[in-house]
Amino acid sequence: SAVGRGPEVPFRSEAYRISAIARGKELRLTLSALDPVDSLSQDLVFRFGMSGSFRLCPAAELPRHAHLRFLTRESPPRALCFVDPRRFGSWRLGDAWQPERGPCVVSEYQAFRENVLKNLDDKAFDKPICEVLLNQKYFNGIGNYLRAEILYRSKIPPFEKARTVLEALKDQEQERRKDPSLMLSKKVKLMRENPDLLELCRIVPMEVITAEKQLFDPEHSDNYAAFKDWLRCYLVPGMSSLRDRSGRTIWFQVGAWGQTPRKTPRKKHPQMKADPEAPTPKVTSRALKRRRRAAANPPKSEEKEEEEEEKKEEADGPRKACARRRRKATAAPALPEPEVPLNARRSCRISARRGRGETGSP
Repeated sequence: SAVGRGPEVPFRSEAYRISAIARGKELRLTLSALDPVDSLSQDLVFRFGMSGSFRLCPAAELPRHAHLRFLTRESPPRALCFVDPRRFGSWRLGDAWQPERGPCVVSEYQAFRENVLKNLDDKAFDKPICEVLLNQKYFNGIGNYLRAEILYRSKIPPFEKARTVLEALKDQEQERRKDPSLMLSKKVKLMRENPDLLELCRIVPMEVITAEKQLFDPEHSDNYAAFKDWLRCYLVPGMSSLRDRSGRTIWFQVGAWGQTPRKTPRKKHPQMKADPEAPTPKVTSRALKRRRRAAANPPKSEEKEEEEEEKKEEADGPRKACARRRRKATAAPALPEPEVPLNARRSCRISARRGRGETGSP
């Protein structure tokens, strides 16, 4: 299609066969011509992203986002389409797998198991087990919903250190090999009854692959409902979810591994025992408010108030004290002055001048 992100496929043939092989999250298609004279062939390696898939449909009813189409010669023709609505998927020419991807957890299980247990010294296993399960170098094929289902069934804390979890499996495997009483049939029976984390990395994807219905087709509600019924942890109501350091959401059940969050006990403060015979006084809301105000502003005695006023006057100096006295004098109500005769006023003035040593004229 015009909006496809993959390269143009340089293959032209009137009649050819398509074969496929999967490895982890990659799929390799091989186009081979049926005419022995041509002997043409072309390999394509696909990555599906989050929404990529293949669909066989009538050529006249192509689905949206069908970015690559292989047409049949029948009448009416059909088309095998690589459909990718989000366009996270891609394809490239050639038959080489990505170099940073390890053995497939399903088709190369023994190589996958050995690859993990031999490289536990790698710094990648310093991270929590939930983050390491998305590392395609060691867990090629495990995605976000698969890791949630695997950890839920194995009852392993999602943020436990990966090396701690996997070293325990390594020790168990060495003990099984040393035990001569365990025959091959008993070992297989133990694995089936109590599968470990690495065995669940093969068992859980195989359940999806061998399912009768196409669980991942969101356009058919029946199929999507069957996929939701199969899920035990991922997107299931009642489960917890957190973001890991890579930004992906991990779903898990708190206490699924036999641990429950501890509650810190509250400290008990010593309390005085009340007399059971004493009547309990009734306290109204107004009384409570008065008590709070009284506690915030305790009343001062009269002696303390006078001492504080004297200290303020001494600190302010004589000017402020005089000013304060003037204010008190002006604030007091003025009494009406008695009428004095005119002769008495003049005699008072003359006596006042003589007292100061002044001579006045009569």
